[in-house]
Amino acid sequence: MKFCPDCGHTVSLSIPPGDNRERFVCSRCHAVHYQNPRNVVGTIPTWDDKVLLCRRAIEPRYGYWTLPAGFMELGETTAEAARRETLEEAGARVEIQTLFSLLNVPHVHQVHLFYLARLLDTDIAAGEESLEIRFFSETEIPWHDIAFPTVSQTLRCFFADRAAGVYGLHTGDILRPLREG
Repeated sequence: MKFCPDCGHTVSLSIPPGDNRERFVCSRCHAVHYQNPRNVVGTIPTWDDKVLLCRRAIEPRYGYWTLPAGFMELGETTAEAARRETLEEAGARVEIQTLFSLLNVPHVHQVHLFYLARLLDTDIAAGEESLEIRFFSETEIPWHDIAFPTVSQTLRCFFADRAAGVYGLHTGDILRPLREG
């Protein structure tokens, strides 16, 4: 951030009084501009024993498979955002069930939330951000072509819970991979 969205003057990083972190502070109106993580929300849409995945038509990870998900919009609940993203990416209408996974991804300033979701019908179609959509059984999942670690982890937990017959809430952290060299 270079300029204050309130008055247009320059901002600089400093620790405001009563805070313990550097924030962007306006040099004129002294407004403090916080930057917070963004929520990525989606679903694990199921039909019978299969999960619906989307093949990405956008970067990052163009051509890789993912659960339908995207950034939450202002004014939405997480469940509403998950339902909207599933409709936008897979043309799928779902009944949102329970929150299944909450994964922190601090190196990209995101929190990923996935809900269990029951498809209401199979009248589905790839949206603008999907090259194709497809149902996969556990043995058919293209594990080497999954777009994001949060999706892989969520799917592995889902299939383990399904095998156990009990679904829980899964939380964790996806940390930046260490660079070799």
